[in-house]
Amino acid sequence: MHDATARARANNTTRVPAMVNAHSHAFQIELRGVGEHVRAEDDFWAWRTEMYRLAAKHDPDSMRAIGERCYAVMARAGYGAVGEFHYVHHRPDGTPYEEPNAMAIALAEAANAQGLRIVLLPAAYHRAGPGRPATGGQRRFCDPDVDTFLARVDALRAWAAGRDQVDVSVAAHSVRAVPAAWLTDIAAYAERHDLVRHIHACEQRRELEECRLEHDCTPIELLERSGFLGPRASVIHAIHVTEHDVELLADSGTTVVACPTTEGNLGDGHQPAMRYRDAGVRYAIGSDSQVRIDPFEETRELETGARRERETRDALLSRAPKTDLWRALVDGGRASLGITDQPAEIEIDLNHPDLEGIGPEDLPHALATCASAGVVMGSARYFDDAQRGA
Repeated sequence: MHDATARARANNTTRVPAMVNAHSHAFQIELRGVGEHVRAEDDFWAWRTEMYRLAAKHDPDSMRAIGERCYAVMARAGYGAVGEFHYVHHRPDGTPYEEPNAMAIALAEAANAQGLRIVLLPAAYHRAGPGRPATGGQRRFCDPDVDTFLARVDALRAWAAGRDQVDVSVAAHSVRAVPAAWLTDIAAYAERHDLVRHIHACEQRRELEECRLEHDCTPIELLERSGFLGPRASVIHAIHVTEHDVELLADSGTTVVACPTTEGNLGDGHQPAMRYRDAGVRYAIGSDSQVRIDPFEETRELETGARRERETRDALLSRAPKTDLWRALVDGGRASLGITDQPAEIEIDLNHPDLEGIGPEDLPHALATCASAGVVMGSARYFDDAQRGA
């Protein structure tokens, strides 16, 4: 018997795939507590103003520091890879740094320092909304045109080439932040270079109203018109959707990335999880604003919300492949980020109070319903065959 196998059995541990965090804004970890100063008129848009204030203070050095802090928590919590949806690109006044990708590079180095695989998703941003130029808090997010943005993505991809555990794909921030023509160009760029592409959509009802006024359609319909949807596309949140939207997402093979703890904290609304389940839409999860960094909690929130949606226990867990919702979300996250190589694993403490007494046949159910990050022993890692005890 291999030493590692004997030790694992003596310690009553097992290994499962590390979760993929398909949507992160690392710097927002500093909004914890601060973002809860709620006033009578407070909503998502008021919270966003506080987020802008926080984003304004960072430079590449401080972005690396906050990234290391955030990614260290992710690695300990059971995440093995992160998709960093990055839009704090430039100096606060909007002028580029001497190295135009300095902020993104800082985050990549931070993730690697914590042993976390990262897929950088530089996000296009151009305006405050239809017919509205960027405000002061948004200037450092913005590029003057889509060609300038894509040239910076090219340069970031060149920097990442050959670097272990760093990949670069592409994103558009939202349908309110870029014109429709940008969506078409970004989707075409992603197709040319075989990259995944991400976008926020249908998180807030105001976004739907503005899209209807500008484009006479829903955000999902606009994404379909623009060629943005597809098997290598991910829509973040996708909460306020019509039946036609659900059909478009399902037919195109687009992944929906749910961020349940953030969506609850911001009062975004409920994931229409059962509608997506019935339509065959693939799910992934993300920690988003970092109000909680615990993939077990995200998984449980998604499942619990689905049960409440129809007042049933026949929800996502019962329909996931082999009733293993954890692995289904890992697979969804890997597809969302375009990860195809060997997954990292985490070691699970079966003596932890969350899992004590649970048999092997029930462990997949327990991971999705009653476990927490406390069951993880150390950070995600890659195990060779000898360590696996194969």
